[in-house]
Amino acid sequence: MLKLKPVSAALAAIGLSCALLSLPARAQDGVHTVTSDSPFEQVMTDLEDAIVNRGLVVDHRGRVGDMLERTAADVGGARLYRKAEFLQFCSAVMSRKAMEADIRNIAYCPYVIFAYEAEAKPGEVTLGFRELPAGPGRDGVNALLAEIVEQAADGL
Repeated sequence: MLKLKPVSAALAAIGLSCALLSLPARAQDGVHTVTSDSPFEQVMTDLEDAIVNRGLVVDHRGRVGDMLERTAADVGGARLYRKAEFLQFCSAVMSRKAMEADIRNIAYCPYVIFAYEAEAKPGEVTLGFRELPAGPGRDGVNALLAEIVEQAADGL
């Protein structure tokens, strides 16, 4: 069995996660995406505004593209993104409804919305989220996340 040092294991896990985010979305893969021709920074501002304007709070902003750029020399690989970030947040109201419907829905909180400008497609920003499986309490979360990304893609 291959044993990795903790730092190597963490970098491998992050790299795998980022690679999975870069795959093109297909209907059956559970990733909802839309595109925008607005500049990346504007899309991120619109995403954050679309979240905050609903009374929600962004808990964390992850700069995936910066991490990949920073670690490129250590792990190798081609440049995938010009920019890539995610926003993590939660909704007390939506989460409570979801968890009251099925206590195991805790697995889907917090919510994450991502945006990236691929190196191969400059000027096109992809926004999206991992869809929660259909079911009690989760359908409303998917609808909320879809509204947020579509609103941001349209420029609020």
